Amino acid sequence: MDYNKIVSVTGLGGLYELISSKTDSGIVRSLEDNSTKFVSTRIHSFSHLESIEVYTVKDNVNLVEVFTAMKNSSETLPDGKADAKAIKSYFEKVYPDMDFERVYASDMKKMVKWFDILSKNNIEIKQSEVVEEETTTETTAKKTSASNKPAATKTTAVKSAPPKKINSPRKMA
Repeated sequence: MDYNKIVSVTGLGGLYELISSKTDSGIVRSLEDNSTKFVSTRIHSFSHLESIEVYTVKDNVNLVEVFTAMKNSSETLPDGKADAKAIKSYFEKVYPDMDFERVYASDMKKMVKWFDILSKNNIEIKQSEVVEEETTTETTAKKTSASNKPAATKTTAVKSAPPKKINSPRKMA
């Protein structure tokens, strides 16, 4: 199971693997009990864990960075039912750059729960790599500079249709 297929679904607790999706729905499998559900996007919305960012005192960071800090930390993970102060003190030690004024205690509790679920399912927490491809303009520019000939440009004139006349309603006297 890949980290890039893991989603959070509004209105449903826990994390889910996105099995299949369409424009108005999706099929998800729970990471906690392996149950499969049909989820309509008219009622719920999906958030890929890869796309979630966390407020910090500097630039926002991806959730992967916080999870990595949690994984590398020697601090014990607080219980999912721990109070807000305990969870905040945990994150102050594990990820001190987090902006604690903008990141709510409920969000931190959710991060602890999600990390626990990912750990129990042995999911490797890593950002998917984006392969950058050479664009066609770069390829064209390289070919042009290699041959030392300017690229020919073709311009075409587009003739537009005359505007339609709209009859205005007549005023009655």
